[in-house]
Amino acid sequence: MQHSLSAESISKKVGNQTLLHHISLELKGGNIYGFVGQNGSGKTMLFRTLSGLIRPTQGTVLLDGENIHKRHGSLRIGMIIENCAMWPDLTGMDNLLCLGSLNHLISPREMAEAMRRVGLAPDNRLPIKKYSLGMKQRLIIAQAVMEHPAFLFLDEPTNAIDQEGSIVIRRIISEEAERGAVILLASHISQDISALCTEVYGMEDGHCFQVERGFPPS
Repeated sequence: MQHSLSAESISKKVGNQTLLHHISLELKGGNIYGFVGQNGSGKTMLFRTLSGLIRPTQGTVLLDGENIHKRHGSLRIGMIIENCAMWPDLTGMDNLLCLGSLNHLISPREMAEAMRRVGLAPDNRLPIKKYSLGMKQRLIIAQAVMEHPAFLFLDEPTNAIDQEGSIVIRRIISEEAERGAVILLASHISQDISALCTEVYGMEDGHCFQVERGFPPS
């Protein structure tokens, strides 16, 4: 089965302000879709709407043909959106165990493998409040991919990660696409977009438009 995400003329209003304007998308598994734009352009609001975190004021979002806001079953969705919070006094592995207990989709062995995949040691007993920013970001990526999601929403995934770590994260994102996931990637880092994305969309004032690979002109 090829996974698919379809947005049908979605808009989002908060009070008198329209944050998303009639956005339609047809996205297929195995591809990485880049979203670029200035802060406040609507990227995060779009990701929140497409992933089911908030309801659109108008329009429909279908993940594998199912309305994300009316579904009865579960969909495997991984995400990094805005400020991802973890339990600061727990270890990285204990954080993943807590998150994994919500859906019961994977084993502790798979959680440990997700940590090793991003370059972290699952047996490290350091609480994450003592992690560096880069280590915290790696753990956030581990939780996003550990359940082998069909849909990945990645908002600035290489934020605070050094060059060597960014190479690791880009490789993981590519591997997730090869596995068949639908991947949406927002990044201010041009190399993330140019190296990974098969299609690129620009956003400005809540409007979404397809652009050439790379960043739209400023």
